[in-house]
Amino acid sequence: MGLTNRSVGIHALDSGLHIIRQHPEDKVIALAGNPNVGKSTIFNALTGMNQHTGNWPGKTVANAQGYCHSSENSYVLVDIPGTYSLLAHSAEEEIARNFLCFGKPDAVVVVCDATCLERNLNLVLQTMEISSRVIVCVNLMDEAEKKQIRLDLPLLSRRLGVPVIGVCARKKETLAPLLNALDQVTASSCPATPVKIRYPEAMEYAIHMVEPLLEEKTGGQPDSRWLSLRLLNQDSSLLRELSGSLGEDFLRDPELLRGLALAKKQLLREYPDTGQWEDAVVSSIVSTAERLCRGVITLENPSYRRTDFKIDRLLTSRITGFPLMLLLLAVIFWITISGANYPSALLSDGLFYIEDCLTSLFFRLHAPAWLHGLLVLGLYRVLAWVVSVMLPPMAIFFPLFTILEDIGFLPRIAYNLDKPFQCCRACGKQALTMCMGFGCRVYCSVSSHGFRSVGRISFSSSARANSAFRTSFA
Repeated sequence: MGLTNRSVGIHALDSGLHIIRQHPEDKVIALAGNPNVGKSTIFNALTGMNQHTGNWPGKTVANAQGYCHSSENSYVLVDIPGTYSLLAHSAEEEIARNFLCFGKPDAVVVVCDATCLERNLNLVLQTMEISSRVIVCVNLMDEAEKKQIRLDLPLLSRRLGVPVIGVCARKKETLAPLLNALDQVTASSCPATPVKIRYPEAMEYAIHMVEPLLEEKTGGQPDSRWLSLRLLNQDSSLLRELSGSLGEDFLRDPELLRGLALAKKQLLREYPDTGQWEDAVVSSIVSTAERLCRGVITLENPSYRRTDFKIDRLLTSRITGFPLMLLLLAVIFWITISGANYPSALLSDGLFYIEDCLTSLFFRLHAPAWLHGLLVLGLYRVLAWVVSVMLPPMAIFFPLFTILEDIGFLPRIAYNLDKPFQCCRACGKQALTMCMGFGCRVYCSVSSHGFRSVGRISFSSSARANSAFRTSFA
């Protein structure tokens, strides 16, 4: 058995997930949101230790299922991967989109950050295009209060057409309204009238040409308006999922193919390039989020974000962004390499001192030379080498990267490198794993002299130890 082109990368993705219900009447709730908005904190607060964790089938992306109860219902919460979008530019986005489309959750809770609500509404609007039963959970209300940000959540709820609940995930008592909202949204009698994104006229006309055909053939599952938009864009990953869910005959239907061809012909007059089409879609989502937030967000101190804007201009500028990025990464690598030398030397001295003690112990016990070579010179020494050389740089490098992510520098690196990485069919987020791999390789290269020195000392001590063993048995 071996890896093939169909068993790695995006081909390994399986959006299917086995939902484990404690009772047949349990309702399935998808928990979505941007990264670092407190989604997992809310999940843990609602479910406690009553969780089932694993990986999405075929992927290393983790999933978690948990169970909670309200006064009326019991729920299975599915924590889907954190993502900024559902346009499926990465495996996480595909998993999130596919579960919302084909996992048939009874409702979707989209967790937002109260300190940057307008940006988070982009995901909310995309989610409401797929599912009509959505709850917007605005987390970190305490942080917004500290930054003197006032939010009119009832006004936002009326504009979105879905419940909007403000919570502080670290205070469990604030989550009770969220459970009440779940009871209301999942009730069959609850009307669902979420706001729709208004696209440019040419795009709307093309959608209206295809939407009735899809409504008739799919019964509105998934949403025919959203599906029309994605089929017109020829979303290849979605086509694969549709083939698996609805069957290949669905995509080969002559009437549907004819309608799609006519609609695409109309669109090509306005958007001859795929990039222009995608820009128009994203622009419509962003402008809708901006319009909905007018009057909802009030800044009592309008200048509090002035520093953030200045930092953004510096770190994402074409002139200063890349030099500053390279400079800071070079500083991180230098701190890692220089700082790891001292603890690495201490660990090496301590671990190889223990090796000498073990050698003396084996000598006193008259153990055979092959056993000493196997356990001490083989197993223990290799472990000591790995720990003394690799542990210190990892203990420095990864916390530094965590700090960079928390202060928002790593997302800006991903933004800067997204377009260059797209040239090789990748995305900007993969630059972060590249930096980690590069940092580890640089340290290993710099530390190779230390490896050789330790090796010379160890092999000389090995020769002395084996000679002593042979002499003792002679």
